Amino acid sequence: MKKLKVGILGATGTVGQRMIQLLERHPWFEVSAVAASDNSAGKNYAQATRWMLETPIPESVAKMTVQPCQPGLDCELMLSGLPSAIAEETELQLAKAGMPVLSNASSHRMKADVPLLVPEINPDHLDALELQKKRIGSRGFIVTNPNCSAIGLVFPLAALDRRFKVEAVHVVTMQALSGAGYPGVASLDIIDNVLPSIDMGGEDRKIETESLKILGKWRENRFVDAPMRISAMTHRVNVRDGHLEAVSVKLGTAASLQEVESALRDFGSPIDELQLPSAPRPVIHLESHVQRPQPRLDRDRGQGMAVVVGPVSPCAVLDYKFRVLSHNTIRGAAGAAVLNAELMYRKGLLA
Repeated sequence: MKKLKVGILGATGTVGQRMIQLLERHPWFEVSAVAASDNSAGKNYAQATRWMLETPIPESVAKMTVQPCQPGLDCELMLSGLPSAIAEETELQLAKAGMPVLSNASSHRMKADVPLLVPEINPDHLDALELQKKRIGSRGFIVTNPNCSAIGLVFPLAALDRRFKVEAVHVVTMQALSGAGYPGVASLDIIDNVLPSIDMGGEDRKIETESLKILGKWRENRFVDAPMRISAMTHRVNVRDGHLEAVSVKLGTAASLQEVESALRDFGSPIDELQLPSAPRPVIHLESHVQRPQPRLDRDRGQGMAVVVGPVSPCAVLDYKFRVLSHNTIRGAAGAAVLNAELMYRKGLLA
């Protein structure tokens, strides 16, 4: 089987490195081009990159010359780990040039015709691409994956909303340092400390708005948000990888504790039968122990692509409460983009 050529935008950064790692032995895709800032362009990738991952740089990629982030790269698909400030114009330029761009940046997530894709939850949102292609006048397009905390949260919400309708959600996050990129948070800020209100409250807003789009519908050529209310408070904590969230939910239909647990445990998705290489089965792992999940112990479930939930207990203010853990640089970033590419490949949208 001939592999699809993939270019990595922002290849020297935290997310770009993780994308390269995840694609090293991928059965369908291979890295054919790496692109980054002008400071890195023209250099050998191994020289241009401060590699931060536990596995070595793949030999084939280490020898590649870093190129500028512009049309003309030798690839059929682009995965983007670009910072949001750069991504908006760069990704649009590439899409207009006819390239499929799967982005980790926030720049295009809330656009009216850009799918905010989580394959297990809203694969039908890809129907928006026909409208987007007409707008930009190209066969290229942009598909985004969500904020690194929102993506963990929407799995239990989707499972519960399917059975009982979720009316209201309160979530408090404890987000890992790797979510800030490299070099990230200064050590004197985070040692012996917790930093509240990530991005001056912008992170709160992303969780509150993106989750509603993901859980909503594509109907009559527009996205319709899910009819629930979400309130989020975010914090940066001294953990390397793994975002932990404390969640309380109000349900539209009365449910027993056992019914809630069953809804989480039995969650199935429209992609279960597609045999996508990066899709974990199950995607939700339900824990019953009061001291789980923990980032160090549980973030690598399902090769970092699963979400760990639990324990579920009654909430004195809303109906039920639980914790959610997801690996922020895999499920919450690079792995999400790879899985999106796999779904689109299966659907014939990348040919």
